[in-house]
Amino acid sequence: MSNTHIHASHPALIARLKRADGHLRAVITMLEEGKPCVDVAQQLQAVEKAVTNAKRVLIHDHIDHCLEVDGSASDRAELKTITRYL
Repeated sequence: MSNTHIHASHPALIARLKRADGHLRAVITMLEEGKPCVDVAQQLQAVEKAVTNAKRVLIHDHIDHCLEVDGSASDRAELKTITRYL
């Protein structure tokens, strides 16, 4: 039995997170180069928003495709656990 858990949304999430990773690396470079704090904060806000949105898409996709509405007690427990991250 495989532990692979891939959703159709994962490739888009990976692309989104890779962009966020690039932005975060740019923020590090900005800090190293002594760029203004306001500019750095603005870019950090963009990175944070990108990661938050990716997390939300992942969780909603999981709820939509992995949990049964009238599911077992374990599905209900998993729903309760995963929604803590929203």
